[in-house]
Amino acid sequence: MNEPDPAAPPRPAPSPPPSAPGPTPAHLEFKATLLLFALALMVAGAALYLGYARGAFESTQELVLVADDAEGVSVGMDMTFAGFPIGRVRRIELAPDGNAHIIVDVPLKDAHWLRTSSVYTLVRGVVGNTNIRAYTGVMTDPPLPAGAVRTVLRGDATAEIPRLMADARQLLQNLIAISAEGSSVNASLANVKTFTDRLNGRSGAMGALLGSDANAAQLQTALDRTNALLARLNGLAANADTQIFGKQGVMPEVHTTVRQLNAMLVDARASLKRVDAVLEDAKAVSGNARAATADLGALRAQVEVSLRNIDQLINEVNRKWPFARDTELKLP
Repeated sequence: MNEPDPAAPPRPAPSPPPSAPGPTPAHLEFKATLLLFALALMVAGAALYLGYARGAFESTQELVLVADDAEGVSVGMDMTFAGFPIGRVRRIELAPDGNAHIIVDVPLKDAHWLRTSSVYTLVRGVVGNTNIRAYTGVMTDPPLPAGAVRTVLRGDATAEIPRLMADARQLLQNLIAISAEGSSVNASLANVKTFTDRLNGRSGAMGALLGSDANAAQLQTALDRTNALLARLNGLAANADTQIFGKQGVMPEVHTTVRQLNAMLVDARASLKRVDAVLEDAKAVSGNARAATADLGALRAQVEVSLRNIDQLINEVNRKWPFARDTELKLP
């Protein structure tokens, strides 16, 4: 540190600054009074503005809403219509019947939204404040009169929570029972897995439907045998068609035999007619019995020859026609 030199002359003391002339006490009192008056005007103006903003100076009509529980409702709460505030709760009181009366002031400029058929609800959400809402379905109904008393419909979302919890608990118990070991669902899933494994097996869907590959193999063998039998039957049917309806078959021979039989029948019919004529002649010439007997013997011999030919032809038809049964020939 620098010590002062004792030989140095002493420094003169600094002179005090000149003091400014202070205001008079009367001047200070006037300024304070003016400041307080301005502050009071500001407070009064703010109060008037807030009252105007909150509709304190608007003409209103009273609406009384009756609710069995006014929990969550507070003075100053808005009543909304289509999301816009059209009324404010002025007072809440308990009526002699045990219900809560919510007095709402509705400005006259917004009262036309409320009709005699309007519906009012008091809804408390799970999260959020309680809301009072008004709904008007028919705008052509008469306007709501001043001092009207309406029952408010109350909806509490939190009241559904216990029931929802009970339903959720029951659902969880059902899920646990379904997914437990040995349950019917697990058994069904096991059966589905077994069925799927059989579908992916060697026999495919046939093995899955029949239960095992051995049963599927037996069914395949039976189908193969059935196909072979059908093929043989088709071959036999083709041979039968050839043997019966072919050029060298039975049917052409039967047609030929039938034509021969028709010719022989015609001859037999002619012979019988001649017999009838001879018999008539025999009756007419009964005196010549010998000649008539000779003629009758010759005709009889011709008839017998015709009958033998017919009998041979019938036997040949029965031999060549395999479908005939009990063929009978009747002569006139």
